[in-house]
Amino acid sequence: MKKRIRAAIFLITILILILVFLFPLYLVLKISLSKPQDIFVEKPTYLIKNFTFEHFKSVLLSGETFLNPLKKSLLTGILASILGLLVSIPAAYSISKFNYKLKYALILVIFMTRMIPEISIALPITISFIKIGLFDNILGLTLAHLIRILPVSCFILVGVFSGFPDELERQARIDGASASKAFIKVVLPLSLGGITVAGIFSFLLSWDEFIYASYLTLARPTMPIKMYYYISRGDIFSSATYAVIITIPVLILTFALQKYIKPDFLSGAIKG
Repeated sequence: MKKRIRAAIFLITILILILVFLFPLYLVLKISLSKPQDIFVEKPTYLIKNFTFEHFKSVLLSGETFLNPLKKSLLTGILASILGLLVSIPAAYSISKFNYKLKYALILVIFMTRMIPEISIALPITISFIKIGLFDNILGLTLAHLIRILPVSCFILVGVFSGFPDELERQARIDGASASKAFIKVVLPLSLGGITVAGIFSFLLSWDEFIYASYLTLARPTMPIKMYYYISRGDIFSSATYAVIITIPVLILTFALQKYIKPDFLSGAIKG
């Protein structure tokens, strides 16, 4: 009986926490789907009285005003994720082979770079990128996003490769594979779950990035900059609509790749 009560209390607590975290997202969705007369009242209701897609229509049918920021954010996020993984995978794998103390020290140094305020880095980067022609383009913004992506990606992948069974690599080497071939044919496929997690986090860090985008974009803003533009104008409906649209690719990416995010991905790999 006590176990059932504890389980019920635990489930209720989890449901309350879920509701607390999802409530702000619901309010944004409500504003984007409500008419002005349902929002600008003394005591607005929490439910959507009159559904309307006019706010989404006005944003989606705005042509280049919407498509250009969306395209730039998507391309930058995808490119930053790919480049981040290309750099962090070999770096994290190498760090994972060190002894515990040296590994811990290197991870600590890498994460200390995240303690530097991004706004203090953005201005000198902007000046340098203007000189070399990387201002206000996707490549320059991608390189800037790597500053915040690489420490997180390395941290995730060091944990992934540190938990990889050494027996599998040794068996591949015994079978005649070189170190690089064993890494490509054995380590990478079986570490796909952790690599996917690192890629998702990399995309998310790039997708919602604001500071570097505000310095490095002028004529062609990203989605967060565009949303801030409507917020500064006081247009809460366009701001809420952009916020919902920004959330959609994150949900699609997470659900599409969730099959790779399994804690037991390596379970049974050594058997046999």
